[in-house]
Amino acid sequence: MQQTVFLEPDKFYHVYTRGNNKESIFKDEANYFHFLQLFRKYISPYANTYAYCLLPNHIHFLIQVKPEAQIDLQKEDTTQIIRNKLQRQFSHLFNAYTKAINKRYNRTGSLFQERFRRKEITSELYFTRLIYYIHFNPQHHGLIDNFSDWPYSSYHSILSKSKTLLHRDDVLKWFSSRDWYRKFHEENAADFSSIAPLIEEDDL
Repeated sequence: MQQTVFLEPDKFYHVYTRGNNKESIFKDEANYFHFLQLFRKYISPYANTYAYCLLPNHIHFLIQVKPEAQIDLQKEDTTQIIRNKLQRQFSHLFNAYTKAINKRYNRTGSLFQERFRRKEITSELYFTRLIYYIHFNPQHHGLIDNFSDWPYSSYHSILSKSKTLLHRDDVLKWFSSRDWYRKFHEENAADFSSIAPLIEEDDL
């Protein structure tokens, strides 16, 4: 049984989940955008987002739980409350999206697997490689020949100068520049060896 990893303030996490029995979560283009709108509503007040990728039957996010001082909570709230609150926010996100899909496509029952998975990012190497891994996922799963052509990831949003809720400047600073960010993605050619032990359960 997988040990529960709590979402602690200030820490970085790889959050991912999939549809029940690998069922498709996104059935048309509008679904992807609706999910991101709900993510902005339920998760953004509590976590900073650095990268994401939405695929037909699973999702990946790289987030940092905000420091307690940046979260609008009551004085009596503690780290334990934040843990539980963010856990509930993810549940609200998945439930709200499931209700919308069930209504639109006349289906019933749960859409996502019972528990979303999360792994703490514990090193600079993991952080850097994980951003690449998340963006490369559509090509990794054979959905597209070139990951950069996938429209439902943060890859191009980070390169863009358009308004975004992503912590784009922090990502680019991590890679030194836009050019190095792009070069890192283009030259690593699916080399996940350095983080293989940390993503081996992610093959959704």
